[in-house]
Amino acid sequence: MKKLVTVLVVVFIAFIIFVLIGPFYVINEGEQAVVTRFGAIVDVEQNAGLKFKIPLIDNVVKYPKRILGWDGDAQRIPTKENQFIWVDTTARWRINDPKKFYESLSTLEGGYSRLDGIIDSSVRTVISQNNLREAVRNSNIINDIDRVPTIGQGDSAVSQDEVNLEELKKLTFTNQNYEEVSRGREQLSRDMFSATAELMPQFGIELIDVVLRQIRYSDELTNSVYERMKKERNQIAEAYRSYGEGQKAILLGRLENEKKQILSKAYEEAETIKGTADATATTIYADAYETDPNFFNFWRSIESYRKTLPKFNKTLSTDMEYFNYLYNEDGR
Repeated sequence: MKKLVTVLVVVFIAFIIFVLIGPFYVINEGEQAVVTRFGAIVDVEQNAGLKFKIPLIDNVVKYPKRILGWDGDAQRIPTKENQFIWVDTTARWRINDPKKFYESLSTLEGGYSRLDGIIDSSVRTVISQNNLREAVRNSNIINDIDRVPTIGQGDSAVSQDEVNLEELKKLTFTNQNYEEVSRGREQLSRDMFSATAELMPQFGIELIDVVLRQIRYSDELTNSVYERMKKERNQIAEAYRSYGEGQKAILLGRLENEKKQILSKAYEEAETIKGTADATATTIYADAYETDPNFFNFWRSIESYRKTLPKFNKTLSTDMEYFNYLYNEDGR
């Protein structure tokens, strides 16, 4: 009996030790595992649940079963016409064959490292084989945009300001046709995917897609673009200035014509008024002369003295008929 108890205790302790050293492992949802024994793969588990392994001998390497993301570093790559651009790429992938993945890459870090090399190489190859326009544009819709101004169309009463604005827009409009895109950025992404995906099965990887996330110009190309934009803006500014100077000349000419018309009309009215006044004065003088000729002569002479005598600096003689009224009221 004592021997049986001892055996049971030993078995129980051995069982406890067996359990403690971990004969079981758990595969969670979204995980898969490779079981190795002395470095050799003995089992592959892709279903979730409680699994068994030989303690201290078997080793379990777990990998994610879900879709993983890859983000590469931005690369400075020359295009076909030797224009340098920065290309930032992203991709999605997953481990579909844990056995091959373990045999070729072992760890996730190894997988990311291998993706870095393969995808970056594919991106560089595809970009360098295509023109810049293929990488930055995806269609030719930019050439279908109608850039001609349409102010006042369908309106029977178009104001002069709208006509001037229409002329100004036509003056500053540049009919620029961009080069046609034959492939486009999406096709370049598909080319990168095709070049990369065919190499992935040997590593137990399924590549889902490769996407050009961002493309930006290099510093020298950016400066070139900015200079071209500045040149275009300066040309438009000069067109505005030229148009403004022309409008200024037109308005000043119109103002000068209106000024001359106003002055001419005012002069005409003034002369008419003066003529009428002179005629009235002549009539009054004539009536006054007919009423009393002697008084009229006297009054006219006195008015003349009043105007002329203050201007004489020296008078040598008054023995003239003109001064007769200085001596008597009859002027004799």
